[in-house]
Amino acid sequence: MLSPQQLFARLDALGLAHRSVEHAPVFTVEEARAHRGELPGHHIKNLFLRNKKEEMWLVVALEDRAIDLKRLGEMLGAGRLSFGSPDRLRRTLGVEPGSVTPFAVINDDEHRVKLVLDRALGEGGPVNAHPLTNTMTTAITFADLARFFEATGHSPQWLDFPL
Repeated sequence: MLSPQQLFARLDALGLAHRSVEHAPVFTVEEARAHRGELPGHHIKNLFLRNKKEEMWLVVALEDRAIDLKRLGEMLGAGRLSFGSPDRLRRTLGVEPGSVTPFAVINDDEHRVKLVLDRALGEGGPVNAHPLTNTMTTAITFADLARFFEATGHSPQWLDFPL
């Protein structure tokens, strides 16, 4: 599994501009708001989910979006969704709880995790996400984030939140 520095090297190799700031560890949207300072752009929340068939999803939405897991499961044709365990998170995306991020798909070489994005992420300023650790926030344009997903082989599914 990659470190933030290895992630940054991959972003650089792809020619993707990014800027990071360090802060105290954050585990919730509320903590992130308190520690991130004035970073322009979209701030997100990330949900690592699974269903009974062992299928997994990484859902990335604007931080203020309400997400109804029952409705989301219906929209995805996934049935009942629940949060993936910390162990499953470590094994598939290589991050710890609190550090879930769209950048973690870089650790999903087997493409077991389906990526679901809030359509609003493509509108406006940069996307701010943890770079595989919850002690930093990295800003990247949405266009460059989309190129990153393409390079990792993860094609996102787009949804309009709230559901």
